[in-house]
Amino acid sequence: MNRSAILELIRQFNPIARSEISRLLELSMPTIIRIVDELIADGLVRSTGETAGEAGRPRELLEYNKSGGAVIGIDLGGTKLYGALANIGGEILGEVYKSQHASSGEESFALVIDMVQSLIQLTNEKQQKLLGIAVGAPGITHVKAGVVEWAPSLSWRDFPLKQRIADRFHLPVVVDNDVNLAVLGEQWFGAGKGVNNLVLLAIGTGMGAGIVIDGVIYRGHTESAGEVGYFLPGINALGQRYDQFGAMESIVSGTGIAERAKRSLYGGRTEVELEALTASDVFDAARKGESWAVQIVDETADYLSMVIGDIATFLDPELVILSGGVSDSTDLLIPPILRRLDGVIQHIPRLEVSTLGAKATAMGAISLILHLTKDYYVVRRLH
Repeated sequence: MNRSAILELIRQFNPIARSEISRLLELSMPTIIRIVDELIADGLVRSTGETAGEAGRPRELLEYNKSGGAVIGIDLGGTKLYGALANIGGEILGEVYKSQHASSGEESFALVIDMVQSLIQLTNEKQQKLLGIAVGAPGITHVKAGVVEWAPSLSWRDFPLKQRIADRFHLPVVVDNDVNLAVLGEQWFGAGKGVNNLVLLAIGTGMGAGIVIDGVIYRGHTESAGEVGYFLPGINALGQRYDQFGAMESIVSGTGIAERAKRSLYGGRTEVELEALTASDVFDAARKGESWAVQIVDETADYLSMVIGDIATFLDPELVILSGGVSDSTDLLIPPILRRLDGVIQHIPRLEVSTLGAKATAMGAISLILHLTKDYYVVRRLH
């Protein structure tokens, strides 16, 4: 834990002197010196070559070595699979995309393997030290075992993804829910930087939330915390079965918005036009003032206000970050959501849009791989 706290402190206050680390963490100088020497040997920390302090008592400054290793991050959520090679400072060194057209679980796995192989080749070309692979999977994922319990879009049920990848590449592997990785990415490098209590609400093909409490990811008893797509939109949802999409995401996800639009326009558009309709088309039509689209967007704001209000009431986060495809239209959502919540709940969290977008999962991979390979733990940030 001392090692973890020291590395996190250097990353936060970059650059910093050993004596300042000792003061902030209340650890002895011999302990600081020993652990910092280990971090330097591992390539995670280095001297800046500069000193600070009073005349006659110079103190060597240390910095987080962003080029001290690289991580492969894979995002399997949504309709397109995304992979990135990033150094531990959060710089993307290379990217790969794959369309999701697999018809079986094994075909989905083959796509993942192909992405990892491409990124490993890039790692070799750039002469990077590869620390490990992190994969964000949609749906409920058991992190310790690395098993994806259920991912309909990938045709995976109780799929041992971590073991299968580790057996193939003989590298440290982490498998987590895609939104959990994304919220860690935003906390380290994006809109949530410096925030201890935040929620990332991802609204795309489906809907889910990543939760950070006191600086640590919260997964829950069955590792399914954040499945807000299963929030109940009203009493009519009681007693129903929702096997593919939850009751709430059936309404406010990109898929749900498009389906509501198709029902609204049924009879007024050709079958081909209806089939091609997307959530983005609905928001574009609302901006033009088309009444059918304005109504659907208003209803979406109503339900999202309920989701965010419930999250704020239970968790009291400082920040809620909106991400996913629907976040591209937050100009039509955030102002009405804030108006709807005004006076309804005690504390309205800040609402912001993801600054990392599709890269958030790859950025979150950095923190989990450091945790796995270097006994690294995210510790509460110092203020």
